[in-house]
Amino acid sequence: MRNLAIWGGKPLRGKVRCDGAKNAALPVLAGALLMDKATIFEVPDLADVRTMVALLRAVGADARQNHNEITVSTSGRLTHEAPYELVRKMRASFLVMGPLLVRCGQASIPLPGGCAIGQRPVDLHLKGFEAMGAKITIEKGFVHAVAPKLHGAQIYLDVPSVGATENIMMAACLAQGETVIDNAAQEPEVVDLANFLNSAGARIKGAGTSRIRIDGVKRLRATTYTIIPDRIEAATYLIAGAITQGNVTVENVIPLHLKSVLAKLQECGFAVNEWNKSIQIVAPGRPRPVNIKTLPYPGFPTDVQAPFMSLLSLGEGTSIISETIFENRFAHAEELKRMGAKIRIEGSNAVVEGVAQLTGATVQATDLRAGAALCLAALAAQGVSYITGLEHLERGYANLPAKLRTLGARVAVFDEAIEQASGFIP
Repeated sequence: MRNLAIWGGKPLRGKVRCDGAKNAALPVLAGALLMDKATIFEVPDLADVRTMVALLRAVGADARQNHNEITVSTSGRLTHEAPYELVRKMRASFLVMGPLLVRCGQASIPLPGGCAIGQRPVDLHLKGFEAMGAKITIEKGFVHAVAPKLHGAQIYLDVPSVGATENIMMAACLAQGETVIDNAAQEPEVVDLANFLNSAGARIKGAGTSRIRIDGVKRLRATTYTIIPDRIEAATYLIAGAITQGNVTVENVIPLHLKSVLAKLQECGFAVNEWNKSIQIVAPGRPRPVNIKTLPYPGFPTDVQAPFMSLLSLGEGTSIISETIFENRFAHAEELKRMGAKIRIEGSNAVVEGVAQLTGATVQATDLRAGAALCLAALAAQGVSYITGLEHLERGYANLPAKLRTLGARVAVFDEAIEQASGFIP
């Protein structure tokens, strides 16, 4: 098991560049199954991306990765069944169902895995496919869908699910007739997928609003496409600057995608400067307390909730964080308390009473964003922290230790058991 050691208490300063968005790259890679060939740029080098590439190969595509560029060709015959050992690793694997269903006339996908942050059922995906004419059965942990020809449909999503919106939108591209998705997710990653598909000849309108219209076409042509920057990675590094009372500029970012996060950072009392493709944060002191409620985009993103909790744990008062998206997304709170944070969980709310200082400790990352939260807390804490579960962080942050070092952090990766690492020096 690989772990992180972080020596905290040092303000971070300098510039760091964001990679392409993980949550955009994964659906775009799945969408590449809809066309003969796609070349995709600015793909982050992450464990989840490598899992998706392996999955594309497993269903018959030729997927080739060269650093941040991936080419996917489907000139050969695609198979309709995705292997369990890959899908169980990552929830986004389920996004191949729509493309395989419309390309092969059937699809068999295991129920997905991923981070343990609450129930994330796929029922909305399946209701959409059923409305388009697919027959759905679930047997022995596999979802089986059969539809010799999908047709357009009027689909209302009970909640604006990002995954369901993306999966249905992909299937609708090659379905017969018009599909309308109401209460669709409005996230930038949904827009990015629509732009990618449109670049190949799809006819999608309204992405980024609550109503998306898709006119099915007979085929999609080959295309090239560049992934948008990762807004969650950008937020993480901005919070790293804030929590260490530093001065950090994040490059290759779209400020519009971060409006809710930037508003809360300013409410905390920090100076935020925006340019066309970069954002600077200057944090001369501790944050003022603020209240946060996670909401679908353009609201405050649930993926930034955990990192922001670390920041508010050092606030000059009491903050309340309300988590409305996932029911089990406070696992990081108990680990933060090991570092001296004062946090009380009350149902879907976390009451965070700010303290003047955190202390280094041995803590465990239980999921991707929890791992990011613990890294941020460790950067601000006095002394050394040991963070287990680096594999979670590697699902969503490319070259995290190296990027933190460019900002002046003292970070090291080690393979030894934590018990053996007390004297570890990078």
